[in-house]
Amino acid sequence: MQDKLSIWSLVVDASFIVQLIMLALMITSFVSWVMIFQRRSVIRSAQRSMRAFEERFWSGADLGQLYREVSQHPNENCGAENIFRAGLKEFTRLTQQGKAEPDVVMNGIQRRMRVAISREEEKLQKHLPFLATVGSTTPYMGLFGTVWGIMNSFRGLATVPHATLPVVAPGIAEALITTALGLFAAIPAVIAYNRFAAQSESLLSNYETFADEFSSILYRRLHAL
Repeated sequence: MQDKLSIWSLVVDASFIVQLIMLALMITSFVSWVMIFQRRSVIRSAQRSMRAFEERFWSGADLGQLYREVSQHPNENCGAENIFRAGLKEFTRLTQQGKAEPDVVMNGIQRRMRVAISREEEKLQKHLPFLATVGSTTPYMGLFGTVWGIMNSFRGLATVPHATLPVVAPGIAEALITTALGLFAAIPAVIAYNRFAAQSESLLSNYETFADEFSSILYRRLHAL
């Protein structure tokens, strides 16, 4: 009885459909864990880079010198730096023309920074839809495998004159494995998605705040020209 109810024997003896669902759930779980570690690394790097750049930006350093430094050694993981480069580059281009109105210049700067923020949003939220999909669909995949396995168990019982626990238990245990695998894939994906989504929103809010503050600095500089 114990040999028949070992996890490996239940997997090996499962029907083809149930085995296929198990394989799909294990592959999905593996891929989601890869995405989780990758997203964790990206967001942590973005948070550290944001703090480091803000310290440099608000230290009173010359904006032109800062622009030259970050342009020579760009950090693509730093959203605030990318927004800064985009805004100051557009500011320099428009002011060098000498004919643009201040409002036109500011509109151009803000438009470029909004584009930069949108690109940072794409970076931060990459793979999050996949984690959300895993969290919402894998329990149903596991449930489907369970239902299928129980159906096969009841079909097998029709050929047995007496339904005893040793006869029923292996089929039910086999069916429940897919539910366990579905939950094993779904729970980490849901937790990771909620955490990364909140961290991404927090970073994007910081980027927008930085862009507004930087716009104010450029607006004052524009009127001082």
